[in-house]
Amino acid sequence: MRTGTFKGYETWISDPGILWIRFNRPEQKNGMTAVVKRDLIETLTEAQMDNAVRVIVFTGSGDSFSAGDNLKGYARLDRESDDNQVKLIPGGHDTGIGTYSALRTVSQALNTRIREMDKITIAAINGVCIQTGFSLALSCDFRIASTEARLGSGTLRFALLPDEGGQYLLVQHMGLAKTMDFLMRKKIVPAAEAQELGLVGEVVAPDALMDATEALAREMAEGPQVAMRLLKRSVYNAAEMNWLQALDDIAGKTAVSDHHPDSREGIASFKEKRKPAFNKWLDEAG
Repeated sequence: MRTGTFKGYETWISDPGILWIRFNRPEQKNGMTAVVKRDLIETLTEAQMDNAVRVIVFTGSGDSFSAGDNLKGYARLDRESDDNQVKLIPGGHDTGIGTYSALRTVSQALNTRIREMDKITIAAINGVCIQTGFSLALSCDFRIASTEARLGSGTLRFALLPDEGGQYLLVQHMGLAKTMDFLMRKKIVPAAEAQELGLVGEVVAPDALMDATEALAREMAEGPQVAMRLLKRSVYNAAEMNWLQALDDIAGKTAVSDHHPDSREGIASFKEKRKPAFNKWLDEAG
């Protein structure tokens, strides 16, 4: 897939198949625009379809993961330099129906794309993580935060709403009562408190963040990719299904995983008391 510098972020791939996405506008607190989100959706679509990518990591540069939308960027139609490749898209927030369309087509679509990824996603939260950046991080499968990170929505401070799915994601992560308290009281919390609330899984020193993230990413990338992707989807489905639906869902996926070469390798390695060598199919496909 294409890697390099894009509008608002840069990407590279490290072994074994870890795609790194780093927001690279620290002078703007890595604020988002519609163009950045559109390009991110395209990058993630490529990553979903590319066998060379197994895990996706998001992180930021400077003192921020992402402090939310770049409101100045949304105020101008020419908010990004035109590269003569893809036309700039209108802001869409000039009317009520325009805001509805912009949210559904761009902002919410980005978080939907992240949640729909079959491959594992990780947010390495290096600093300020607010509003859009917060919802993006909550959309990932794993979150590791630096002790310098601060996380929250804070939209009510401007009489705005967590309109990119933040309210849904928070309810899933910490339940209704805590979400109501968190949003209505406009909380922006340090990493340790975010961990207590269940919003991040691990908190580390700033200079340990990338090493901890890479260790987790490598662990995920070296696991049996087919079974992991099926399991990930089944876990997310289970959050929305009743008991019988969840049973049927995982039964259908087991019909695939049980007959995949990785499962035969897993059983053989157990019998032979050795480490399994999963993902040979990826080497053959690549």
